[in-house]
Amino acid sequence: MRYDFDEVIDRKESDCLKYDFATERGMPEEVLPLWVADMDFRTAPCITERMQKDIELGIFGYTDSKDAYFRAVADWYDKYFDWKVDKRWLVKTPGVVFAIAVAIQALTKEGEGVLLQQPVYYPFSAVIKDNNRKLVNSDLVLRDGRYEINFEDFEAKIVQEKVKLFLLCSPHNPVGRVWTKDELRRIGDICLKHDVKIVSDEIHADFVYSGYRHHVLPTIDNRLEDISIICTAPSKTFNLAGLQVSNIFIPNPELRKAFIRKMSAIGYSQVNMLGLHACQAAYEGGREWLEQLKEYLKGNLDFTRNYLEQNLPQIKLIEPEGTYLIWLDCRGLGLPEEELENLIVHKAKLWLDSGAIFGKTGEGYERINIACPRSILKEALERLKKAVNE
Repeated sequence: MRYDFDEVIDRKESDCLKYDFATERGMPEEVLPLWVADMDFRTAPCITERMQKDIELGIFGYTDSKDAYFRAVADWYDKYFDWKVDKRWLVKTPGVVFAIAVAIQALTKEGEGVLLQQPVYYPFSAVIKDNNRKLVNSDLVLRDGRYEINFEDFEAKIVQEKVKLFLLCSPHNPVGRVWTKDELRRIGDICLKHDVKIVSDEIHADFVYSGYRHHVLPTIDNRLEDISIICTAPSKTFNLAGLQVSNIFIPNPELRKAFIRKMSAIGYSQVNMLGLHACQAAYEGGREWLEQLKEYLKGNLDFTRNYLEQNLPQIKLIEPEGTYLIWLDCRGLGLPEEELENLIVHKAKLWLDSGAIFGKTGEGYERINIACPRSILKEALERLKKAVNE
């Protein structure tokens, strides 16, 4: 069947963060939101059908997963990423950010260094600071419209700051890089050399554009299994973030034991029933829906690129290799950060993610979520054009 991603669904008054909390978050009521990373599309029918069975049953008690759940997840990563996982590696959590926070607590001590690569997903910085760890940054470098890793700086920061843990964003949010085998191998070699553990956030792995391929970190070098925690989830892929279920793979038994011990200390055990069943249904029957979604998102990306080139040449698209979160270079407008935000929010009436929240090097940029019907995307870009022209 064909899925209709052009359908505009009214999400207002559904208590969704994206549409119903503008004023609570300091935004004008009438802003058009393209910020938080969820999609304005209904999820795959196989998921809602499975959840409907739970609703009809009408009992929402304590729930855990059976072998069929692991098999669905494992088969997905085997088939699409050539990664064979062991059932013992799997730890289920309510989210990837939660898992990152647990890993920071389990694998580092207060005051120790945790490395990231800004501009990067802003909760990385928050969980480092909120857990009283030292934030160590090795900036990505923009060269000819493409972000790259400064490996010399990366290793120097590890040595100088006595870094114990590295947070890898792969594919990278917000700059859209899909790291190559060589890049991941060099990262791995440096971390192995200096005994640095890696938490790899691979939540966007299913969104990679033609010509690129996502590599799950341990597939690069099996030695990386001993130092890595791989964070995955169906939430971005199938629009299930509110169901709060993530699959965290920890091959090293000692790291896994430390992680589980810390999670138990927090007081968390089973994830919710609807999340478990939605995840299993997604991986068992959602592939055709996902393929059509990716085709539609590619069309949205093409539309955005063409619109900017023809109507807003001052704003440059950083060509993404993956994700549906697009990084826009707005420095050509020549506006200080505060004036840029005023233009976006109060003149264009758009709710985007300011690049500044991703780190100092994100100033002058904006992140826009293109996972919406094209008519909404067109309206957003027309609002931006009108504001810039005025």
